[in-house]
Amino acid sequence: MPERYEEFTTIPVGKLGIIALPGCEKVAEKIDAYLVKWRKERESEHKDTLQFAGYERDTYIINTSFPRFGTGEGKCVIKDTVRGYDIFILCDAFNYGVEYKMYGRYVPMSPDDHYANLKRAISAIAGKARRITVIMPMLYEGRQHKRSSRESLDCADMLRELCLEYGVDNIITFDAHDPRVQNAIPQNGFENVQPVYQMIKAICKNVDDLKIDNDHMMVISPDEGGMGRCIYFSSVLGVDLGMFYKRRDYSVIIDGRNPIVAHEFLGTNVEGKDVIIIDDMISSGDSMIEVATKLKELKANRIFICVSFGLFCNGLETFDKAYADGLIDKVFTTNLIYSSPELLERDWHVSVDLSKYCSYIIDTLNHDDSISSLLDPKDRINKVLTKYGFKKEGEE
Repeated sequence: MPERYEEFTTIPVGKLGIIALPGCEKVAEKIDAYLVKWRKERESEHKDTLQFAGYERDTYIINTSFPRFGTGEGKCVIKDTVRGYDIFILCDAFNYGVEYKMYGRYVPMSPDDHYANLKRAISAIAGKARRITVIMPMLYEGRQHKRSSRESLDCADMLRELCLEYGVDNIITFDAHDPRVQNAIPQNGFENVQPVYQMIKAICKNVDDLKIDNDHMMVISPDEGGMGRCIYFSSVLGVDLGMFYKRRDYSVIIDGRNPIVAHEFLGTNVEGKDVIIIDDMISSGDSMIEVATKLKELKANRIFICVSFGLFCNGLETFDKAYADGLIDKVFTTNLIYSSPELLERDWHVSVDLSKYCSYIIDTLNHDDSISSLLDPKDRINKVLTKYGFKKEGEE
C-alpha cells in the first residue's frame, strides 16, 4: 500500500462519498477518520497540484437515514448531495444486532433486510452518482453459490441484480466462500480481498513464545474447500500444510445437507506443534471444535483459529467450554461483520481491525489507481515477520 501519498498519479474519479447502511456506522467512522487525516495531510503538502475542488473535507460520510413504518416497511432518505460523487456503500448483511420495530415488536434485521436497505440506498441515489461501489465484506447468500439440485442461486442473482438492474460498478468482498460466483457479472468489477496480512500481524502481536517454522508450527485447513487460502497462508509463513476432509452420510439429508460422519486428517505429524486452523467463517462452530478435538488427539500443542467472519450462530458456550478445557487458545475474527459485545469480552477472542485496510482500498479506488499492491500482501507480511524476529532482514 502507498506509504507516501504523492504516489497517486491521478486525480479522484469524483468527490468521495461513503454511505454506511444500518449496522456499519462504527466501521464507517473509523474509515472516515483515516481518510480525513490522510487527505488533510495531502492537501497541505500538495494543494497546488491536486486539481480537485472539495478534495479535503471534514467527513466523507453521506448523511443518510432508513426510517421504518409501523408495518416494518422501510425507505432510504439521503440528506446530502451525491451528484457526481464516487460513492462507496458499506453493507454488513449479517448484523443481527440492528433491530427495527414492526407491529410493536422489535425484530432483528436479517440478511434479506440488509440487502433490501442496500437496494433502497442505491434507489435513493437515483442515478446521480458518478460511480457506485458496494463493499460487502461477507457476501449476501455467499454460501448459496452453486446448484446441486432444483434450487435457487441466490448469490449470483444478487450480483446480477445489483450490477445489471441497479447500476453498481464494483463489488468488493472479503474471503468469498467461493469467488467463482463473480462469473455471474463478468463485465463488472469484483474484488475478493484476503485479510492474510492482518491475521498474521494479529497472531504475532497477541501470542507469546511463537515459533514460526516447520518444527514448531503447522497450518491446517478444516476441509478441502478451504485449501486455497491455507496454501497461501502456509507459503508466506514457510510452514507445512495439513487438511481434514469431511466424510458425509449421503443417504441422509438433514436441514438441506448431508450430515458429517467424521473429519479425517491428511498431513504430516502435528505432535508438539502449534496449529493455525484457517477458514472463512465460524457458523455454528461444531465442525471447528471437532477438528480441534482431533488435532489434540494427535497431540498438537496450542491451537489458534483464524476466520474472517465469526458468526457464532449457536452462541458462545461451545467455545467457552473448549477454551476452559484447553482445547483452543485463541480465536481471531475480523471486525468486518458484527461482533456481539459478549464475544468482544471473551478472553479467547481477538478482534482484527480491518478499517485501515478498507480506507486504503477506498482511497486508491477513488483515484482510479491500481490496488494490486493491496491485494498481494507478501512484502508487508515479510516486514511483520522480520519485525517480530521470525525472519532476518531481506530474507524471503
